[in-house]
Amino acid sequence: MSEKSEKTEPRLSVFKTYKLYVGGKFPRSESGRVYEVTDSKGNWLANAPQSSRKDARDAVVAARKAFGGWSGATAYNRGQILYRVAEMLEGRKAQFVREVADAEGLSKSRAAEQVDATIDRWVWYAGWTDKIAQVIGGANPVAGPFFNLSSPEPTGVVAVLAPQESSFLGLVSVVAPVIATGNTAVVVASEKAPLPALSLGEVLATSDVPGGVVNVLSGRTAEIAAPLAAHQDVNAIDLAGADEALAKELEIAAADNLKRVLRPQPVDDWTATPGTDRMTAFLETKTVWHPTGSLGASGSSY
Repeated sequence: MSEKSEKTEPRLSVFKTYKLYVGGKFPRSESGRVYEVTDSKGNWLANAPQSSRKDARDAVVAARKAFGGWSGATAYNRGQILYRVAEMLEGRKAQFVREVADAEGLSKSRAAEQVDATIDRWVWYAGWTDKIAQVIGGANPVAGPFFNLSSPEPTGVVAVLAPQESSFLGLVSVVAPVIATGNTAVVVASEKAPLPALSLGEVLATSDVPGGVVNVLSGRTAEIAAPLAAHQDVNAIDLAGADEALAKELEIAAADNLKRVLRPQPVDDWTATPGTDRMTAFLETKTVWHPTGSLGASGSSY
C-alpha cells in the first residue's frame, strides 16, 4: 500500500447547536430564526436562537407551572439542589472557561477566575436558602395576647434580563437569588454574549432543578423583554440588562399589573460579595396573628 493511500482525510469539526431552555426541554425558537454570535474580535462563534414573543409566552407558562412545586419545596432541599448545580458546573469548568473567554475577550486565566467566582456564587446562594427567613422574618412585639409572626414568601414568576457585559458571573448573580428564595425565572440572556447562558441551561437540565424553574431565552433583549414586562402572569422583573431607555419603557409596561421592578443598578465588580438585596427584592412578607392561650389550671400562658 502506498504512503499516499494511507493518509486520512482531514476531519470536519462538529459545531455545537445552541438551543433555548424552556420547561426542561431544548426547543429551537418558534420563529425558526437565529443570529450570529461573534467573539470580541468579530470572529464567528455560533448561531444562537433568536427568541420570539411566542417563546417568551411559552417560558412564562413553564415557569408558572413549576412555581407550585418549587416554592413548596423545603428551603433545605432548594439549597441541596443549588449546590448540585455548582457540582455540575465544576465538572464542566473547561467548557465555560472557553465560552467566557470568547464572549468577553478575556485571557484563559482571567476567564478561569470568572468561572471559579461563578461556581462559588452558586454555593454562596445555596447556603442562604434556609437562612434568609431567619434574617428578614421573625416574631413581632404587639400590644395584646397574640403571637405576631412575619415570614418571607416568594413573589412568583420573575423575568430576569441578564447583564450584557458579564456573560456568566453576572448572569448567575441575578438568577441564583431569584430561584434560591423559591421563585421561578424566565431569563433573557446577554444579547451579544448568550452562549454561556445557553450552556447553563444544559447544566440545569442535568442537575436536580425541576424543569420550568429556570427558562433561558436568547435573542434581541428589547424584543423579548417587552412581552415579559406586559405579561399579566409575570409577577416581577429584574432590569439588570436593560439600558436606560429600555428600562423606562419596561417600567411603564410593568405598571399595568403592578409588577415588582428591580431597576438597573451599576455594578463595578461582580466578584464582590453581593449581600442579600437581590434575594429580598423578590420576596413578600406574610404576617400571621395567632391568639395566645392558657396552659393548665395555673393559668400560665405561652
